[in-house]
Amino acid sequence: MAKWGEGDPRWIVEQRADATNVNNWHWTERDASNWSTERLKTLLLPVRVEGEEGACEVTEVSKLDGEASINNRKGKLIFFYEWAIKLAWTGTSKTGVKYKGYVEIPNLSDENDIDEVEIHVSLAKDEPDTNLKTLMKQEGTKKIRDAMKTYISTLKTEFTQGMILPTVNGEHMETTPQVAPKAEDRKTAATSSTTTSQSKSIGVKIPTCKISLKDTFLTSPEELYRVFVTQEMVQAFTHAQAALEADKGGKFQLLDGSVTGEFVDLVPEKQLVMKWRFKSWPAGHFATITLNFTDKGGETEVCLEGKGIPASEEERTKQGWQRYYFEGIKQTFGYGARLF
Repeated sequence: MAKWGEGDPRWIVEQRADATNVNNWHWTERDASNWSTERLKTLLLPVRVEGEEGACEVTEVSKLDGEASINNRKGKLIFFYEWAIKLAWTGTSKTGVKYKGYVEIPNLSDENDIDEVEIHVSLAKDEPDTNLKTLMKQEGTKKIRDAMKTYISTLKTEFTQGMILPTVNGEHMETTPQVAPKAEDRKTAATSSTTTSQSKSIGVKIPTCKISLKDTFLTSPEELYRVFVTQEMVQAFTHAQAALEADKGGKFQLLDGSVTGEFVDLVPEKQLVMKWRFKSWPAGHFATITLNFTDKGGETEVCLEGKGIPASEEERTKQGWQRYYFEGIKQTFGYGARLF
């Protein structure tokens, strides 16, 4: 037994008049249920696969029951999550025939390895059999499983910011340092960042990447530009509440708050530059999205360039823009590209 004053210096609650839980050394718990609900939805909704038979995509998260939490005890993080999920999917054949079905995930849990989680694919009642079900079962479930892997990974990284991570050789690793790093810490940080670009937001460094997309719309640059900066039109193609101020420095909020940002520069009919983020991204981190509109004589070509995208969000961000912005605009306003 240690003598008085020679115990672990982190165990000091009774020595403080304010009983502060220093560095979260004692048992603490953080509820991750609401965060997980939003995170799972944003990861699962963009799932889309294509094959010789046609294309399949997740259209709705119809059930998401469960909970998630993180416990910290003496510097060790303990993760708990358990979810029952049901998704609706739609398949479209090469001839344009649509089929509807469901995906059920009865037990996404910390007790099961992600590769062992059951994923059941079925067709809706009275739907005729189709090869699209096989496509969804073989390729769709792979993307769904990848989405769940991303959820678990970000639960253990992004959501734990501010909590003590497990110790390594007796030293604690903090996700958000509160003091200037030591020389050896700076050296380690420099080594780990040589192959990835880093964000410059509020002291939390994350790997980032660039994305680019290009699409063509059967309308004029003037009309297409107006779609992106008019609140009623944004609500129409996103099928959700939106609020925006289409001025330099003006804020916007789309998809019921899942997407937020600020207009940095607006050149009517030519260019839009904005700070843009998903709600689930690290607090305070924004990507820069630039849209360039080019008149192609009866059509408008849009080139999107995104910088500062969290590396783990690259594919989801590209799919989100393609599906919720570009395809949503075409379907809502009839600006679909011609078939040659």
